[in-house]
Amino acid sequence: MDIQQEDTASKGRFYYTIDGAEKAIMTYSHAGSDKIIIDHTQVDESLQGQGIGYELVDAAVQYAREKELKIMPLCPFANSVFKKKPEYTDVKF
Repeated sequence: MDIQQEDTASKGRFYYTIDGAEKAIMTYSHAGSDKIIIDHTQVDESLQGQGIGYELVDAAVQYAREKELKIMPLCPFANSVFKKKPEYTDVKF
């Protein structure tokens, strides 16, 4: 699975496309220089139950580790993933 990322100075997103169509997205905002806030996750109905949402959150965790950032998971889905995955506590704010 190829999760892609776009990032600007204030916002960003991780997303997954099939044949050029965006099928899953997780958006975030930068909060200062040391943290991001995950605010929304959405997966197309055709892909639900396949773990795509988890892959999006995992991509954000890997990004945070690389950039030495903390994540505030305000999105209910992302927050539930953080509660289920104790291995993500190093990046949780």
